[in-house]
Amino acid sequence: MNRLQRHWWHYKLRIHPHRELFTQYSGDELVSIDCETTSLDPSHAELVSIAAIKIKNNKVITSQSIHLKLRPPQNLTSDSIKIHQLRHQDLTHGISEKEALEQLIQFIGRRPIVGYHIHYDKKILDRVSLRHFRHPLPNSLIEVSHLYHHKLERLLPNAYYDLSIEAISRHLDLPQAERHDALEDAIAAALIYVRLTYGDFPELPKIRNAHSY
Repeated sequence: MNRLQRHWWHYKLRIHPHRELFTQYSGDELVSIDCETTSLDPSHAELVSIAAIKIKNNKVITSQSIHLKLRPPQNLTSDSIKIHQLRHQDLTHGISEKEALEQLIQFIGRRPIVGYHIHYDKKILDRVSLRHFRHPLPNSLIEVSHLYHHKLERLLPNAYYDLSIEAISRHLDLPQAERHDALEDAIAAALIYVRLTYGDFPELPKIRNAHSY
């Protein structure tokens, strides 16, 4: 969201409790987030769980994190369970969508958001936020796969490389969780961001040229 859009929403929400979200952020923290959903289509996906963890300078603050499970949405099917591995019984004590988003907004504040495929998550969060609070999230986005891609592209243009979160973490010599859930993926994205921003870029993996056969 650019400055003009923030100003417009700040004016539009002049009696809204979230109005101050649309002012400029000048702090030094970021928040890495990840969402588990019922579909890979952001236009129809519903939230199943949300996780977020704070980053300050070159540190991932593991003591400052949230991991929210929501009530089972109506479109929680066996096919979607294969994606996130969360069954109806795993969400029995889940909270409402509105409550989850309110907690997320209070945790993130105006901080920039870091993530892997973060534009996908943001589209869903914006849709849900508009549904319950009549505004999108104003936070700027940092996509860690793009940071990684740009570094590789400068070193070896027009090459083929694996941009999966597992491959990136492996190349950057970062720990990898045995089981993927929203919190573990948020932590993985946060570690990738810190390594790419503050650490040395490791030796290039074996990469084949995109034009070779």
